Amino acid sequence: MEPESLYNLLQLPKVVDPLVEEELQQGQKKKYLPPTSRKDPKFEELQRVLMEWINTELLPEHIVVRSLEEDMFDGLILHHLFQKLAGLKLEVEEIALTEASQRRKLALVLEAANRSLQVEEPQAKWSTEAIFSKDLMATLHLLVALAKRFQPDLPLPASVQVEVITMESTKSGLKSEKSVEQLTECSTDKDQSQKDVFDELFKLAPEKVNAVKEAIVNFVNQKLDRLGLSVQNLDTQFADGVILLLLIGQLGGFFLHLKEFYLTPNSPAEMLHNVTLALELLKDEGLLNYPVSPEDIVNKDAKSTLRVLYSLFRKHKLEAGTDGTPRGSPN
Repeated sequence: MEPESLYNLLQLPKVVDPLVEEELQQGQKKKYLPPTSRKDPKFEELQRVLMEWINTELLPEHIVVRSLEEDMFDGLILHHLFQKLAGLKLEVEEIALTEASQRRKLALVLEAANRSLQVEEPQAKWSTEAIFSKDLMATLHLLVALAKRFQPDLPLPASVQVEVITMESTKSGLKSEKSVEQLTECSTDKDQSQKDVFDELFKLAPEKVNAVKEAIVNFVNQKLDRLGLSVQNLDTQFADGVILLLLIGQLGGFFLHLKEFYLTPNSPAEMLHNVTLALELLKDEGLLNYPVSPEDIVNKDAKSTLRVLYSLFRKHKLEAGTDGTPRGSPN
C-alpha cells in the first residue's frame, strides 16, 4: 500500500514534512504532528524560546541550532548543552560519524541527563530511539525538562499542548490514534511546583537560615559522633557524598559496602556517583518531597543541601522518643 493511500484510509491530512514516506514495520509506532499543531502559535513560540536559549548557552562553542527537529537527533548538541548546564565532563566520543556511534553517543548523553533529572527512561517522555528518529515531541519534552531543571526562570510559554497522531502497523493493518500532549504546565501549577519551604526561607527570612543550619548541624553531629566524625560546614562537607552516605547508613541502621561508593573521591564524577547513590536511597525511602539534583549538591548549593538534610532531620528527629532513641528497630 502506498503512503498516500494510508492517509486516505485514515482520512487524515497528509503531512508532507516531516512524515517519512515509507511503510512502518509491523509492530512499529510513530508519532506525527498534523499541520494545525505545527502552526499553533504557542507551539512555535516554545520552539523559538528553547532554540534561543540553546544558542545562547552554546555561543562560546560556536554552535548554532537552526531546527530542533533536525539538529538534535545525533547527540552532538545535546552532549555540549548538558555538559555546559551540568558542569560535567561526559566520557563520550566528541565526533560520531556512523549511525551506530551516533546512537551510542545519544544513549550515553540521555543516560546522564536522566540521572540528573532523576527520571528513569521507562517513565520519561523521551527515549534514545524517539530522539534519534527525529521525534520532535520527544525532543521538546527533554529540552523543557532540562530548562526547568537548569534555568527555571526561562520564560517558557505556559499551557502548551498540541494534538499528535500515533500510527501503528499491526497484523490487521495500520491503526491511528489521536491524542493531546502537554509540553508545559499551566502557569499556576508551574509557579506552585517551583516553591517549597526553603525557597520561602531563603527569600523571606534569610536571617533564619543560619539558625536552621545550626539545628541540623547539631542533629548530624549527634548521629556521626559514634563514627568519630563531625561537621562544621553544611555547604561544603556534603559535596562529595561521603558523609551523606555514612549519615544515611547510621540513621537507617546499615553500612554500605565500600565497593558501592568512593570513600575518598578524587574527581567530580566520583563525587557525583556518591551523591546520586545517596539521593536514590532517600528517594526509595520516600523522604524527598522536592526534586533535588545531585549536581547541585556537588556544586555546594546551600539550598539543595539543606533540603536533603532536612528530609533526614524531619523523619528521624520527629520519630525520636523522649529519651532521644529512635522509635522502632532499624532495618
